[in-house]
Order: sequence, then C-alpha cells, then structure tokens
Amino acid sequence: MTIRPLIALAAAALSLGAAAATPQDLSATRITQTVRELTDDFYQGRAPGTLGEERTVGYLIGRFQALGLEPAGPGGKWVQDVPLLHTRLGTPQQLELATPKGAMPLAIGTDAYLSTLQGGDLAKVTAAPLVFVGYGVQAPERKWDDFKGADLKGKVAVFLINDPDFEAGPKEPVAGKFGGKAMTYYGRWTYKFEEASRRGAVAALIVHDSAGAGYGWNVVTSPGGENYGLTSRQTSLALQGWLSHEMGDRLLAAAGQDLNKLRAAARSAKFKPVPLAGLTLSAAIPSSHEVITSHNVLARLPGTTRADEVVMLGAHWDAYGAGKADEQGRIYRPGANDDALGVAALLEMARGYVERPSPQRSIVFAAWTAEERGLLGSEHYAENPVFPMAKTVANLTIDVLQTAGRAKDVVLIGQGQSTMEDELATAAAAQGRSVTPESLPERGLFYRADHFSFAKRGVPVLLMMSLAGASDLEQGGRAGGQAWIDAYTGKCYHQTCDVWDESWNLDGALQDIALVQTIAWDLANSGRWPTWKPGSEFAAARGNVGR
Repeated sequence: MTIRPLIALAAAALSLGAAAATPQDLSATRITQTVRELTDDFYQGRAPGTLGEERTVGYLIGRFQALGLEPAGPGGKWVQDVPLLHTRLGTPQQLELATPKGAMPLAIGTDAYLSTLQGGDLAKVTAAPLVFVGYGVQAPERKWDDFKGADLKGKVAVFLINDPDFEAGPKEPVAGKFGGKAMTYYGRWTYKFEEASRRGAVAALIVHDSAGAGYGWNVVTSPGGENYGLTSRQTSLALQGWLSHEMGDRLLAAAGQDLNKLRAAARSAKFKPVPLAGLTLSAAIPSSHEVITSHNVLARLPGTTRADEVVMLGAHWDAYGAGKADEQGRIYRPGANDDALGVAALLEMARGYVERPSPQRSIVFAAWTAEERGLLGSEHYAENPVFPMAKTVANLTIDVLQTAGRAKDVVLIGQGQSTMEDELATAAAAQGRSVTPESLPERGLFYRADHFSFAKRGVPVLLMMSLAGASDLEQGGRAGGQAWIDAYTGKCYHQTCDVWDESWNLDGALQDIALVQTIAWDLANSGRWPTWKPGSEFAAARGNVGR
C-alpha cells in the first residue's frame, strides 16, 4: 500500500494539470494516470464519509483548479454538501422465519442480504407476517395495480425483481405493457423499497435472479450490510434487502406456494397479493449509524453569450471502500472502471475544453458522491440545484466504459427517450460508427446512473455505459464485446479486482469519451435545446423549456 502525506494531493494534481498545454486530442496516458491515482490504496476505495473521501475530494479540487476552472458549488465553493445517514448492520442477534413446520434460520450473505436506512441502534422486526406482492407495481397510466388495496402496515412485502412483462410470452396480455425486455423504473429495486415504505411495510425483501436484476448475487452482497440514505428522507422499513433465488423457493414452499406459479400469476393484471400463510419474520440486528456530510465536487467553464445556460457533464467519484480481504489480501474495492475511468474522462474533456475559445453556454463538470448507494449525490443536487433545471440544457454521464479496444458501434441506452440519441447518431457517424440500441434493456441501466436524477426533472440526458450491450469490437466482434461484459460483471463489478491493469485497451473508451466531448461542446456553442420524444415519461416535467 502506498502511503503519502496529504500535501502530495496538491502535487499530484498540479503535475497532471501541467499537461494541459498539450494538444487537444484525448490521451490514454493521462486518463490511465488519473485512474491509477484514484485507485491507489491511499484513497481507501473512495467510500463516502471516510478519509478516502477527504483525499479524493481534495485531489479532484486540485485537478479542477489546475485546469483553470471556476468553483461551481453553492456560495462559490468547489463542493456541495450532501448530508447522508450512514448505517451498517452487525451480526444478527436473531434472524429467522417462523413456518408451519418450525423455525427457518436465514444466513446473511447466503440466504439473504439486508441493510437498513433507519437511524436506530437495533433493526428490529417482531413476528411480522409475510405477503407476496408479485412485482409490486402500481402504475395507473398502464392500468396496473399489484396491491389491490392490500394493507401492508407492519408486514414484510416480498417482491419479484423487474417488471410484470419481463418474462411474458408474446401471446400473454401483459406482453409489451412495460416495454418488454426494457426495464422501466417500476422494475428497479429502489422503486420496490420506496413502494413498500409508502404502504407502511416494516420490511421488504426482493427475490433475486440474475437475469431480472441484471447482476449476480455477488453484486447484491458487495456492500456488506452498509447503506447510505439522504437525511431528508424517512422510511418505514426497519430492514430492506434480498433473498437468494434458492431461499425464495424454500420460503414460498414453506407457505405451500410455488415460486414459478406465483411468477406466472404476477404477470396478470388480475393478480392480488398473496398472504404467505404461517410465515412471519423476526429479526434483531445491531446497527451502527451516523450522519455524515459527503460532497459533490462541481467545477465550471463559464460561457460567454448564454452563460446562464448550462451543459452538464457528470461521473461519480465514489466506490465501495473497504470490505473483506480477497485471496490476494486486498480489502479496498477501488472502482477503477466504475467510475474512476469516468472521472478521468471528465478531467480529460475539461483539459481539452480550456484550451479552446470560451463556449457560448457554460459547461459544468460534476463529480458525484454516493452513486453506488442509490444515486444520492446527484439526487441531492437535483433537489437543490445550483443551476436551475430549466436552464440546464442536457446532462451527459459517463459510468463504466469498455476496455477491450476500438468498436465499430456505440451502444444507445434509452432508445426513443429524447433527441439526445439523434445528437449521438450524428457524432457517431462522424467517427464512422453506427448506433446500436442496448441489447440488455432488462438491466434497466437508464434508471441506474446519475443522469436519471436529471431525467426525472425533465432534463434530456445521455448515458455512456458499456454494460448495456456488447460492443462490436474491431478485434473480436460482438462476441468479444460480450466476453468483456461477462468477465467484468461476473467477476470484478463492485469487487476488489476492479483495478487498472496492463490488459486495458482504452482505444474504445477514447472513442466514447470523444463522442460525449463532441456532443457537449456542440450544445454549448448553439442555441439548441434537446427535447423528449413523444411518449417519454419525462416529457411533462420539461414543459416548454427552450421552445
């Protein structure tokens, strides 16, 4: 592990900032330097509210200062304070299901994964009845209500992941009602927990399956019982989390139910919640808790003739901090690709911009906190914007880029949402590349990155994330692109092995960064206002801005 005095942060920032005099092309070398810096053990895996955050924020401020950008936080500061509740569950004193055939223990990490967003010393549930709520969706605009007025107060809601039409056959009435394989926000785990809390449940459990979630059980358990939430929000849930698929089968069987049959029933608009007869959950788990102040880092390249209008570029600086040691003894989960590479891209784009004549519109660079904990940093900003949403032209976000080489195409996330996809098509064509709609829309990536906090407020967005589908690599084709996704998500996503290594080929990442750089610069030097396309659920929030 490399240990350095804090004064080294400024030196590291200034030494990289000196490279700003080089030509305006993107540099894999500079990007690699930044990734290797941010993933050094010195930053302790960049968890919010830790010494690792203090060092990371200091480093980023130094880099932005060295580039000659202006602070863009409230009151002329470089940072926006983000108050967070930070919790971590300890070893359970009690955690079991009561069934008609006796007690069924739950093993944390194997059978279940749990966390809490309440601030007490003990996360406690006492003999709470379990209710299976299917996909747990209430969507009036789609004439869908899984709850049918069921009372969930004091109960444990058991959900399926994804949308009601995720596994539907083409002849089923529900087919296509929620976008088919393309996950809507109703399919996200965040929505399930929010809905359970709105209905007064004391706990919420989602039955995991890799296809529906878009990631394996290893990703679910990676936070290690830790959680973060905005202090401005309250929840009725003493516990929230997941059941392994195997435990879901066992749990439902103990109530005389069959998981596969319930899945089929939940695909019907006639579905009603199913009380799991004889099953109750009792838990008593010690919880450490604290209120911390984390930080978004915000920098601005001021515009000239339309300086009050903002094009925003974003990536998240946080990763997962310290966890259990792996086979090599590594404890830090440093997020090299997720999302130190995105932050490095921000800095490299900023370096290119400051060497050009000033843009007409201002460009804001945002390094968000707590993305990994539910988009909390960007959500806090969206609730408390420094620059009005009505003056924010677009948000472009980078979060995980493929490191397997040049690609013939770029993957579009959120097809049919906004004219930002037209901007992408134009920029890609100039590179001689095509646009391929995401091949894994069931992963719901449009709802899983910081741009979503802006989409909800009506700001058109573009997400560059290579997990959405296999790139058509110049060397290896689409099979090679899929092999990269499988290797990354299957082994290193949110794990200690998400580190830079010499096998990285950043040529494809540079292509994608150049697309974002081009689109943002073009918007910053025009009077265009991207718009939502007809049928997008976000169009109403934008209203007549820019029209």
